[in-house]
Amino acid sequence: MAGRRVNVNVGVLGHIDSGKTALARALSTTASTAAFDKQPQSRERGITLDLGFSCFSVPLPARMRLATPAPYPALEASPDLGESELQVTLVDCPGHASLIRTIIGGAQIIDLMMLVIDVTKGMQTQSAECLVIGQITCQKLIVVLNKVDLLAEGKRQAAIDKMTKKMQKTLENTKFQGAPVIAVAAKPGGPEAPETEAPQGISELIEVLSTWIQLLTSQISIPTRDPSGPFLMSVDHCFSIKGQGTVMTGTILSGSISLGDSVEIPALKVVRKVKSMQMFHMPVTSAMQGDRLGICVTQFDPKLLERGLVCAPESLHTIHAALISVEKIPYFRAPLQTKAKFHITVGHETVMGRLMFFSSSPDSFDHEPVLDTFDFSKEYLFQEQYLCNDLVPGAVSSDQANEKVGQGTEGQYPRQQWALIEFEKPVTCPRLCLVIGSRLDADIHANMCRLAFHGILLHGLEDRNYAESLLPRLRVYKLKHKHGLVERVIDNYSVIGRSLFKKETNIQQFVGLKVQLSTGELGIIDSSFGQSGKFKIHIPGGLSPESKKILTPSLKKRSRASGGEVAKQEEVVERLETTQHVTLNLSFKRYIFDTHKRMVQSP
Repeated sequence: MAGRRVNVNVGVLGHIDSGKTALARALSTTASTAAFDKQPQSRERGITLDLGFSCFSVPLPARMRLATPAPYPALEASPDLGESELQVTLVDCPGHASLIRTIIGGAQIIDLMMLVIDVTKGMQTQSAECLVIGQITCQKLIVVLNKVDLLAEGKRQAAIDKMTKKMQKTLENTKFQGAPVIAVAAKPGGPEAPETEAPQGISELIEVLSTWIQLLTSQISIPTRDPSGPFLMSVDHCFSIKGQGTVMTGTILSGSISLGDSVEIPALKVVRKVKSMQMFHMPVTSAMQGDRLGICVTQFDPKLLERGLVCAPESLHTIHAALISVEKIPYFRAPLQTKAKFHITVGHETVMGRLMFFSSSPDSFDHEPVLDTFDFSKEYLFQEQYLCNDLVPGAVSSDQANEKVGQGTEGQYPRQQWALIEFEKPVTCPRLCLVIGSRLDADIHANMCRLAFHGILLHGLEDRNYAESLLPRLRVYKLKHKHGLVERVIDNYSVIGRSLFKKETNIQQFVGLKVQLSTGELGIIDSSFGQSGKFKIHIPGGLSPESKKILTPSLKKRSRASGGEVAKQEEVVERLETTQHVTLNLSFKRYIFDTHKRMVQSP
């Protein structure tokens, strides 16, 4: 019976020139068509410019044999493979700051991450960004201290121990606390050294990788390998082979595929039949979630699809906007403002998008987050910015911040927040996919994190005219508060108010709304009064005796004013009594996307 080959994707990330490609080469036994900087541009510049893929295999641990699905595809090329294998696919990501889009795209297809650190330099700017990306995209991390051969031999172990402690300290406040730190020399002597120089520490690293992959399976049941569901593959390279067709290489994100199946290329709006498939040059008849795969289909121009998605026909849709559950990356220093534009990365695609933030009502701030659906039946509170306790110090006072964002209770922050993203260009992506927002236009030489937030896409808006057809369903409201004064009493059940509206305001829109008097009575706006923005308020329960005492005396004194000396005295009395004026408070909700701009108050 043919053995099984289980694939796990391991990302190789780190700062530029930390030796990532050399490490991938030292570990690998098989290289794909896009591995080890084969591109002429990469060789010319001496840096990795694109994702590279290679692999090595070890015997499949017994624990993983039990944890992986039985119908895992066997390789045609080795039908009598006696022993099941664990295939480790290495995703070699660029390290240059300007290639962060490619790094983010590569990180979204990995199960485990190796953070490669130049032991002579320690953590650098892109090392930190890669660590942030790792926290978003995977559950386990291994730190690899590379280039240990460059350390003075007599002080080597002491320097390794010191850097190991530094890295452990760096990881203390992350999900990777306690991650192993392995010292290696992937290419002793540097790039120009002869190939006869054997790498150091590679066998120990492979052993740790195998152990950590087992932990993934036993502790948190990942990497998930489920052949059911619609087929979806993230394509990272595309090229043609004369006489055979066009080859798309990538990683299967969900479902499975077999020879003869039809696949859709949504970006091109075409469907093609699968003619042949390979995993690292070895023909296969089927593949499933998590596998690294090359699919050959009937001819199309490969230049039209550098990167993107391939899926089961009609299983994906193109969207113009999206509702996401959002979480700020704490290392991003600036506030996340509504109406601000960010670079939005979904898979391998990065487009500009404008955001609007909102949360649940203040009385629901503590509710458990829901990360698999969006509830259109609920009401949500509009926010001028994402609410968090790491706002830039000194930017605004706490009072200003609370007023500005519409926060219900001072010092409280919602457990879940959402954002509406409006894309400048439509994107094709699956529901519940990872979304990363960043400021890629920031100075790459500045010592700052450009990654701003991440989230899960809960609902895509497919209609081009979504603003008219779909957004009115989104019940996001602003809390409005207006303050005015009671000018005088007409009778026990009626008063005249002022200073609540501008002179030009159409008061008729506010008729019927409730106002609260500072003396405790509830009033209802009855009609406008004159042309200067004053209005009449009906008090259904009548004014209390205490309220009449506050309001009535000033009227009597003013009515008696006649002589000059008496008038002066009464002027003083009136000025003193203005500090005791009864104030009015009008509060209401206005829904952002209500085409009628109605004002709503709680019953």
